[in-house]
Amino acid sequence: MASKSLDTIHLRYTSKYKSLPPAKNINIVNIDQSGSHHYQPLLFAVGDTSKGALEFYPLVWGDLERFVIGEDNKRTEALDKLAETKAARFSPLVTFVLATQLTDTSLAIRSRVVDELSRILSPDEDGKTAPVEVLDCLKRCLSQMRTRQVYAILEVLLTRPNLLPEASRLMNYCPYAGSHLADVACSRQAPIEIRRQAILLIGKVGYLDAVPSLERLLVRLESRLNGQHAMPFAPPVGMEDTSLIPEIIQTLRILSVP
Repeated sequence: MASKSLDTIHLRYTSKYKSLPPAKNINIVNIDQSGSHHYQPLLFAVGDTSKGALEFYPLVWGDLERFVIGEDNKRTEALDKLAETKAARFSPLVTFVLATQLTDTSLAIRSRVVDELSRILSPDEDGKTAPVEVLDCLKRCLSQMRTRQVYAILEVLLTRPNLLPEASRLMNYCPYAGSHLADVACSRQAPIEIRRQAILLIGKVGYLDAVPSLERLLVRLESRLNGQHAMPFAPPVGMEDTSLIPEIIQTLRILSVP
């Protein structure tokens, strides 16, 4: 992962999850993801919550268009402006579009999206929450995350470990995140550091449903390690996996605390 450009990291998990196309000069973002988002989000929500200003709506619409269709540098600028006006905090539609970019080909944009979506779930500087329509939209999107989105967030954490609290906050609203993380942790096709991040995130959020998978993985890895110790002359097979044992033990210990 270290040898790859941080601007265009592509998802490569299993053949079940197709790799995203390489980034080109012009990006046309497809927000029609099959199997999720079966409703029409509102453009803006108003109410006695976080303070917003109606006059910036035309500007937001232009920025949102540039974020959806444009070169990477223009998309980044548009995202900066959307963050500055806090548009996603008042617009279910903006929130919806940002949520579809959790698997963006640009790791830099993907990282910003994780951060921006996490902010929506927290009170603002005045202690006020986002409008209920915005929160409902975001929670609905997050509840429908699958392994592809979870894997994409794990890739973000490899280069932005400081976003662990934000990633954990998003995962909290996905009822199957523990199962998806366990699938990644146990997959030999996933890079070892991605698997390590999955194990640590399971403990951070507290996914008890992942315990059986981690226990089976621990037994398998310890048996492999013991077998290697018993026959040191034998060539090591998949011994890299055994480096995950300390993280698995640590996570299982965390999950066992009442």
